[in-house]
Amino acid sequence: MAVPGERHPAFEEYCECIFELAEDDVAVIQARIAERLNVSRPAVSEMIRRLEAEGLVDTDGSIRLTAAGEALAQRTVRRHRLAERFLTDMLGLSWAEAHHEAGKWEHVMSEAVEDAMDRVLGNPTTCPHGNPIPGADYTAPAQVPLAELPVGQAFTVSRIPEELEFTPGLLDFLEDAHILPGLSGVLTAASPDGTVTIEIGGHAVGVGAFASNRILVVV
Repeated sequence: MAVPGERHPAFEEYCECIFELAEDDVAVIQARIAERLNVSRPAVSEMIRRLEAEGLVDTDGSIRLTAAGEALAQRTVRRHRLAERFLTDMLGLSWAEAHHEAGKWEHVMSEAVEDAMDRVLGNPTTCPHGNPIPGADYTAPAQVPLAELPVGQAFTVSRIPEELEFTPGLLDFLEDAHILPGLSGVLTAASPDGTVTIEIGGHAVGVGAFASNRILVVV
């Protein structure tokens, strides 16, 4: 039975995707949506038409969320990130496991459960990867990409953007390598292509250019 005010999970999924692409400063075009959701371009084109008919997106020149679409996206993202925090902090799941499970929870979580989870967790402001929870009292620190640091610079990991969460195997790698928000390290070597080596968690870790240009740190 439909719950008043709830939307079809596919609508939530697409609005969430558009929100997160924009959040990571990735071009919100059909090709990027197709890559993120692992669906065909024709499927994306059809869904965008449906979202526009529902008043959730505007496609005048680019794909943008309307006020209604933004509200739906923020609610879905909030539930996803709260679920990730609960699954890691309270149940001890790995980052990758929590990300996968939270993708299910975000579509079925009631407002009562959302509020209770937020309260039990102590009103967190970010997900385990440092991404802000919509509706939380989050203030972004001054952050820079890991790749932009000079050799010898100390840093503290601040945020692992959503784009990296969808890269196969990368969450497991980052968690195993202790590249976690709140942990500190030192950049010890850098290559012209953006590949860096860091000392963190008592280990030397090589980070490829794709990740090092997206991992955000504070210095």
